Amino acid sequence: MLQRIGAYHDSTYLKLDNVSAQILGVGARQEEAVARLGRRLQGNSPNLGGDGRAAELYLDLLEASLTGLLIEDASQAPWTERKFDPSLRAIGRDWPEQAITMIGTARMRNLRMLTTRALEEGVPGDFIETGVWRGGACIYAKGIFQAYGAKDRKVFVADSFRGLPEPDAAHNPADAGDTHHTYGQLAISREAVSANFRRYGLLDEQVVFLEGWFKDTLPVAPIDRLAVLRLDGDMYESTVDALNALYHKVSPGGFVIVDDYVLEPCAKAIHDFRGQHGIEAPMEPVDGAAVWWRVPL
Repeated sequence: MLQRIGAYHDSTYLKLDNVSAQILGVGARQEEAVARLGRRLQGNSPNLGGDGRAAELYLDLLEASLTGLLIEDASQAPWTERKFDPSLRAIGRDWPEQAITMIGTARMRNLRMLTTRALEEGVPGDFIETGVWRGGACIYAKGIFQAYGAKDRKVFVADSFRGLPEPDAAHNPADAGDTHHTYGQLAISREAVSANFRRYGLLDEQVVFLEGWFKDTLPVAPIDRLAVLRLDGDMYESTVDALNALYHKVSPGGFVIVDDYVLEPCAKAIHDFRGQHGIEAPMEPVDGAAVWWRVPL
């Protein structure tokens, strides 16, 4: 079992720690530095100690790099100014130009809190994210597994790798008029995501890509159990397809994270699915956009 990791379990609302960014500043090859530290940690270097603090520092640095805090990466979102706004980045309300994730610091910390909790408590299963963009959240999950020596757990990276589907309003009326498929910024190739894993030294046999529309790939995915199911499909169809295929594979005590609960179609999919299956586990807020719940033991 892992040692207790700081105070990450004590509150859903976590302080946003920018210490790594303040210390390191801007660096063109930051990913290489993070990868080197990760390799040393995996190798149980005596310089890193065994009290868990080294793992925390590595994950702080990995998070700051993935979110673009180290380089104060500007936004490319159509609704924001093209500049770096730390308040928006903290809660994932922009689309970074270069950063590997758009979910922001609070949701990254939530992912870390729940994934480490699953490891500490021995909840069996793997991690999956359905809808990965540039892969940042999955890279973070793999970094968490590496930091704590979890070599028997996989990270499933599920995406079409060509953007979101056009809405099928006939079958999913909640998606009528959805425009996500028109945004080219959301279409990131599998090759680009693989390259991002590689840049951080985290691409290996524990990382499994599931390429295609969720309705086609998830029902036949080679997944036995899940400790963490992270939904980031934005739309009703994408959300309910993932739940239908995967929810029954989440282990008792496992966690379900819904990135896009702030979006009405996604929220409706969640409420419909929970209602149909009698799910009463309380949903906990993260940052005003995302929620999570725990599958009962």
